Amino acid sequence: MMGIGFPELMIILVIIMIIFGAGKLPEIGSAFGNSIRNFKKSMKEAEEGTEEIGETTDAAKEVAEGDKEVTEGENVEPQTAENPVASTTESENK
Repeated sequence: MMGIGFPELMIILVIIMIIFGAGKLPEIGSAFGNSIRNFKKSMKEAEEGTEEIGETTDAAKEVAEGDKEVTEGENVEPQTAENPVASTTESENK
């Protein structure tokens, strides 16, 4: 098989030093490290986001199941979140 061993890595390093120069290697290395760090950070945030979506989906299923338990004869208002913005009817009443 075609494995990359120590001699191949040395040849690649020498070619990179010829192209970019020895002074630019630390900058290239830090940029490469930052890009890997940012990639890992974004993957972790994406995993946390999918977990939050799963939790909200589970909560929505529980609410939907609770609505099914209501009998047809009962008059039940749907559960809604409070609106932080005051409506126009509230300001007219005051």
